[in-house]
Amino acid sequence: MSAGRPVRRWLTGVGFLLPNIAGFCAFTLAPLVMSFALAFSNWDILRHNLFRKDAIRFVGLGNFSRLFSDLQFWRDLGNTLFFLLGLPFAIAGSLAAALLLAQVNRRRVSTGSALVVATVVLVFSGLVLLSGGMAQRGVVFLFGTMAAAVLVSGVLTGGTLYRTLFYIPHFTAGVATFVLWKKLYNPHTGPINAALRPLLDGFSSAVCAWPGFFALGVPALAGCAMVLLALVQVRRLRRRWDDGEAGAAAVAAGILALAGPAMVFLHWHGMGTGIAGGLAGTVGVALFGAIVRRPRRWGPIPTNDAGLGSELSLALIGVPLLLLLAGAIRAGPTLPAIAALGIDPPDWLGDYAWAKPALMLMALWAAIGSNSMILFLAGLSNIPPELYEAADMDGASAGQRFWNITWPQLAPVTFFIAVMGVINGLQGGFEMARTMTLGGPAGSTTTLSYFIFTEGFEIGRLGYASAVAWVMFALVLVFTLLNFRFGNRDAND
Repeated sequence: MSAGRPVRRWLTGVGFLLPNIAGFCAFTLAPLVMSFALAFSNWDILRHNLFRKDAIRFVGLGNFSRLFSDLQFWRDLGNTLFFLLGLPFAIAGSLAAALLLAQVNRRRVSTGSALVVATVVLVFSGLVLLSGGMAQRGVVFLFGTMAAAVLVSGVLTGGTLYRTLFYIPHFTAGVATFVLWKKLYNPHTGPINAALRPLLDGFSSAVCAWPGFFALGVPALAGCAMVLLALVQVRRLRRRWDDGEAGAAAVAAGILALAGPAMVFLHWHGMGTGIAGGLAGTVGVALFGAIVRRPRRWGPIPTNDAGLGSELSLALIGVPLLLLLAGAIRAGPTLPAIAALGIDPPDWLGDYAWAKPALMLMALWAAIGSNSMILFLAGLSNIPPELYEAADMDGASAGQRFWNITWPQLAPVTFFIAVMGVINGLQGGFEMARTMTLGGPAGSTTTLSYFIFTEGFEIGRLGYASAVAWVMFALVLVFTLLNFRFGNRDAND
């Protein structure tokens, strides 16, 4: 073989790859390098353009020092992290949808339970349309035809139609979906509030009829639920410590998930922030010491960070639940007075307190049938059926099969979905906020990506916007490294 033949082959390969390489350099590499350089400059479109003679200056770390003292940046970072609280619920919803579709495909679904679920969904949807003004005959015809068509088609296609219906929201254009949900959230003409009005009127009547129960009973029940959850959490941490499944860092994270809502609860009831934090911290330290200093009766000695990923994941679900119960305790005594004046449906996108939850509900609806569901379906299909057969022979229940077979076998898929969800959550939020709320009300739905757009393309401070973009890149990198460090211990084939 001649000496020039390898060179010709290399040049031929480069020639085929040249269009892709050129596109990457022109549209990815060059903007990245330019953005990194701009982050250390004072480039402002209004001052540095063809019609002004002001020179672009190198400002070093000036943009970053200004950034970390910018209250708007911290507010938008807080909004971005708040939206990430919906990620565990999206993963759980996607997994539930995948489990249902897998059972339909394997013919293992119970006909009775399926009919119950379908009946509840159809009745609720029919009531929503009736309360929105649709004629009764139209509702009966619509749902009768739809139920028959879906049932027959789903049976004939072996569940393929069901998977398609679940995945349809992912195909819908994002802006079109946001406009639709904006109409649904309309406080005056939207069907959501039209369905809530009679329910809230009935709830107001019930509160007025039994004011003592709602003023005292609801806070008491919520308080008992908080205490019960705290006891379950402490007992679970102690058991995991004894079994060698949780290290000191995991126990500390689990205790912190209780101390944080406790501090908020005490602050809501008139205690100063410092005193509430000190009291909650003291109790938390005492619980931590009681768990980690007790002699371990069995199990190996774990590393300090063993089980930390699991505790952080559970905290994302447990903390909002505890805060919801704390809110019920606080709101219970005021319910009779509020009900006497009438409880109106919320202004979903115009109220500061409801704007973020409204967008999170919409994102949850879209996430349940997205790529996460498809990935879980693929993971479920790869679980060896021999494991389920052995569990059936041992008399394992459905819950035991899930916790001991399905969930551990899905660890790699869940880890991938969690990592991608965190990355997309830190980078996303611009389209829905731009379309539905314009970042309002009062900046409650402005995320970091929206902040970068505003600074760079509305105000024109491209240097400052580039600095924010690289800080967001650093956040994505840190969260991803933390996920790989603590979240993939069980994600092995």
